[in-house]
Amino acid sequence: MNAVEIEAAVSELAESPCDTQEFPFAFLAAFGNKETTIARLRKGDTNKSDVPGGVLQRSHIHLAICASGQVNATLNALRASPQTTKGKVKFILATDGDTLEAEDMANGETIACEYAKFAGHFGFFLPLAGISTIKEIKDSAIDVRATGRLNKLYLELLRENPDWATDERRQDMNHFMGRLIFCFFAEDTGIFSSNGLFTKTVDRMSDAASGNTHDVIRTIFHAMNVPTKGNARAEAKIPGWTDAFPYVNGGLFGGSNDVPRFTRMARTYLLHAGQLDWHEINPDIFGSMIQAVADDEERGSLGMHYTSVPNILKVLNPLFLDDLRAQLEASGDNKAKLLNLRKRMARIRVFDPACGSGNFLVIAYKQMREIEAEINRRREEPADLKSVIPLTNFRGIELRSFPAEIARLALIIAEYQCDVLYRGQMQAVQDFLPLEAENWITCGNALRLDWLALCPPTGTGVKVVADDLFETPLDQSEIDFANEGGETYICGNPPYVGATVKPPKGASAETKERLKREAESRKADLETLFANETSSWKSLDYVSGWFMQFSKYAKATQSACAFVSTNSVMQGEQVSRLWPLILGESLRINFAYTSFKWANLAANNAGVTVVIVGLARKSPGSVALYEDLGADGIKRRDVDNINAYLIPYRDVYVDARSGVISQIKEMTNGSKPADGGHLILSPEEARDFARKDSRTASYIRPFIGTEDTIHGDFRYCLWIKDRESADAMSIPLIKSRTDEVIKMRSESSKELTKDGAATPYAFQQVRQRDNETVILVPRHSSERREYLPISYFQAGAIVADGAFGVFGAEIWTMALLVSKLHLLWIATVCGKLETRYRYSNTLGWNTFPVPTLTEQNKTDLTECAENILLAREAHFPATIADLYDPDNMPEDLRRAHERNDEVLERVYIGRRFRNDTERLEKLFDQYTKMTAAGAKPAKKTIRAGKTAQ
Repeated sequence: MNAVEIEAAVSELAESPCDTQEFPFAFLAAFGNKETTIARLRKGDTNKSDVPGGVLQRSHIHLAICASGQVNATLNALRASPQTTKGKVKFILATDGDTLEAEDMANGETIACEYAKFAGHFGFFLPLAGISTIKEIKDSAIDVRATGRLNKLYLELLRENPDWATDERRQDMNHFMGRLIFCFFAEDTGIFSSNGLFTKTVDRMSDAASGNTHDVIRTIFHAMNVPTKGNARAEAKIPGWTDAFPYVNGGLFGGSNDVPRFTRMARTYLLHAGQLDWHEINPDIFGSMIQAVADDEERGSLGMHYTSVPNILKVLNPLFLDDLRAQLEASGDNKAKLLNLRKRMARIRVFDPACGSGNFLVIAYKQMREIEAEINRRREEPADLKSVIPLTNFRGIELRSFPAEIARLALIIAEYQCDVLYRGQMQAVQDFLPLEAENWITCGNALRLDWLALCPPTGTGVKVVADDLFETPLDQSEIDFANEGGETYICGNPPYVGATVKPPKGASAETKERLKREAESRKADLETLFANETSSWKSLDYVSGWFMQFSKYAKATQSACAFVSTNSVMQGEQVSRLWPLILGESLRINFAYTSFKWANLAANNAGVTVVIVGLARKSPGSVALYEDLGADGIKRRDVDNINAYLIPYRDVYVDARSGVISQIKEMTNGSKPADGGHLILSPEEARDFARKDSRTASYIRPFIGTEDTIHGDFRYCLWIKDRESADAMSIPLIKSRTDEVIKMRSESSKELTKDGAATPYAFQQVRQRDNETVILVPRHSSERREYLPISYFQAGAIVADGAFGVFGAEIWTMALLVSKLHLLWIATVCGKLETRYRYSNTLGWNTFPVPTLTEQNKTDLTECAENILLAREAHFPATIADLYDPDNMPEDLRRAHERNDEVLERVYIGRRFRNDTERLEKLFDQYTKMTAAGAKPAKKTIRAGKTAQ
C-alpha cells in the first residue's frame, strides 16, 4: 500500500465507531497487513501480548483496548511489558474508543488525540507499512489526504469522460485540476471572501440528481475571469450568485472554461476534497505528491514523491543560500549592508531545468523570503513592506504538462503563505489578486531547449501568456525584466536513468514498447548534445545531458549549478568519458556530496544512491567536500580541489587498460560454459555421478563464482580436455549431458554458440588451465565489508564467468587484493551497483599502482597472505560472508588484515597512512607517475578459447 491508500483506510477507521474487539485487527489491516497475518494474530498463534486486551505483532506494534479513562495507564503497561521488549516492537498504542495515545519506541516521540482525529497522525505510524517517515508528513496529514481525495476525483472524472484521458484533451484535464486546487486553497486562506466559498457554492447550486455540477463549476470559473468593477459581469451575463467570487485574472481561468461531466460519485469526491482544511497545505510536499495523479505509470506510487527539505537544502545551501546567510551575519545591524544584501537577493535567479512540481524552486523561494524577513526586521522596516523577490526569478523546465502546472501553482501558493507569515493576512490578501500573467515554468524537453533563451544572464526572458497561465509556447514575445548584474543558480534533480534500461520482469508488451520509445528519445537527446563532442556518448547516463547543458550555459554567463545525480557518472569509465568535456579549462567542482541515499516517502526506505555535484567558474580558494553520515550528521572538508571521482586531488582520469601498469599478474574473466546448465552439477549431482560411475570423478571440478565463494555454496562442473573427450563421452552419464549441450547450442541464435555444438564437452570460453592455483575476485560485493572477499584455491578449481581470476599467481598477490588500499582504489575508480562494489579487471586491477616490490617485500606479503588464510581456516566452517561481517569479524582475522595493511602501506611511504584521503592522494600520484612515464601495458596472455587443452 502507498501512503495515500493507508491514509484513506485509517480515515475510514477513525470515522467509524470504535469496535473494541475489532480495532486492533482493523488498524493493522489499514497498514497493509495480509489477511493471513491478521488471522494468525486473531487466533492467538502469533499474538504474544501479556497486556489485557492486547495484540502484539512482533517487530511492529503492541496495542491494547482498555476501559474508559485508562488509556495512559494502559500505555504505561505496554511500555513496561517484557513482551514489548522481547518482541522488538516499534510502536505501542492504547485507546478506549474516546482518546488514543501512542509512542514510537525508537525515539520516545508520542501522540495523544481524540479517537476520531487519530487519522491526522497516520504519518506517525507509516513505518508499520515499511514506509520511511519524514517529519513534515508526521506533522501534517493534509497533503497526503488532499492527494488521495483529488486522485479519486480524477479517476472518476476520467471514467465518466474517457475523451478527457486522450492525448488531445489531457492538457484540458490537467488545467481543470489546477483550477480546482487553486479554489480549494483560496477558499480556506482568506483569498476568497468567505471560508469554504467554492465548496459551499457547488454544494448549494448543483444537484446530484440533475447532473448540473459541471455547469455550476463552469459558471464559477467564467466569473473569476471577468473583472468585478463596472458592468463587466452583467454584460457577460454572469449570474448574481457568483458575485462573491473575485476577479483572479493571470490566465488561470482564461481560455476555455470547459468542465468534464460529473457523476454523483464525482460530485461527492469533489465536496470531500473541499471539506479538508487547505490552509495547512505545504506546496512543496503537496506539489510533489500530486504530480503522480495525472501519470498513469506513476499512480501506483501515489503519495511517495515527496523529497525532504533537508535533502533539497543539501543542494541549495552550498550553492548559494549559505553565502547569503554568511553575508547576513556579516552585515549585523548595518542598515546599508543589509540593504545591499536585499538588493542582491532581488536579482538572484534560481533555475531548475528538471523542476517536476517545483519543490526545489519552492524551497529556494521560502528560504530567501526568510532571509529577507530578517533583513527587514534588522532594518526596522514597516511590517507590511512588500517583498523585493519576484516569483519570476524562479524558473523551471518540466517535460510533463501537469507537474509544470503544479509547479507554477505551488510557487503562487508559497508566495501567498510567505506574505501571510511576514506581512500579515490583510496585506497578503490585498496584494494577491489579480494574479500576474507572466509564466516562468516552461513545459518542454530541457535537453532540447536553449537555456539561455529561457533564463538569460540579464534583462529579458519572462514569457507572456495571453490566454493560459500554464501553456508556454516558445515562440511568444518577451517582456523586459530588470536583472542587470544579477546571479543565476541552476539546480535540480534530473531523471535517474542509466545508459540502458531493462523492462521490469513480467512487463506487458505495451510497457516494453513504451520503454523502448522513451529510450530512443533519450538516446536522441544525448546524441544531439554529445555527438560532436565524443564518440562514447552512448554509454553515458541521461543526467549527463544536464551537466553538458550547464557547461554550455556557463560559457555565456557567470553562473553556478548543483545537480543531484546518480553516482554512476562519478565512477568507472563514465568519468573519463564525460568530465573532461564538462570541466575543461573554465569550470571546476566547487562543492560535492559523496554517495548517499536520496530517499523519498517510499516503501522499505527505498531510494536511489546519488551524489550532489556543484559546478562553477574556476577561481582561487578552497572547495567543500561533504559526506552524509546519517544519524551522525554531515561532515565537511575544505580542500584545494575536488576531482571527478569526488576525492580531494587534482583532476586525473583513469582509463580502462588491456594490460597491467604494475609488475603484477594478469587478471582475467572466469570461464564461460554457454551450456544451458548441462555441464554444471550441484553437490548432490556430483556425488551421484561418482557413485553411479567412478570414471566420472576425474572429469568433475569445483565450479566457483561470486556467490559460491562468498557464501560457501560450491557447485561443480564437467571439465573435459580435447584429448580426454572421446573417453569422457563414452560414459553414459556424461554423454546424456553433452547431448543436451549439443541441442542447446545448435538452437542458439548466436553463431559462436552454434559453433560450440561441435565441442559439447567443453566450455565455450576457457580462460584457465586446471593445474594452476586460483585467486578468485568477485565481480560484486557488499560495501559493508572492510575488505574485498577474495578467495584462494588450489589447482583444480574452475572460476565461473561471474567472477575474475588471477591464475598461477604467487600468494603475495592476494595480499595486494585484500588490502585496504586496493579496496579504496576499487571504490573510487570502478563503477558501483547502488553502493556495492563492482569490480573491473581492466579498470580496477590493471590500473592499480603498485611500487616495484623487492624480494623481501614479496616474502613479507606472502607471510601476511598466509596468516589471513590460516586465520580463516581456524574458524572453519564459517564462510567468507560470516567472517567478514563487520559486526562479527573474528579478532585474529582482523589482526591479520591490519598487519597486512601495515606491511603494504610501508612499501608505499615507509609508514601507515593517516587516513583514506592520504591513501588516495598517494595512489593517484603513483598512478599519474606510472602512466605519465609511458609505462607500457603488460604483454597480454591469450587465454580465451573454445576448449581446454
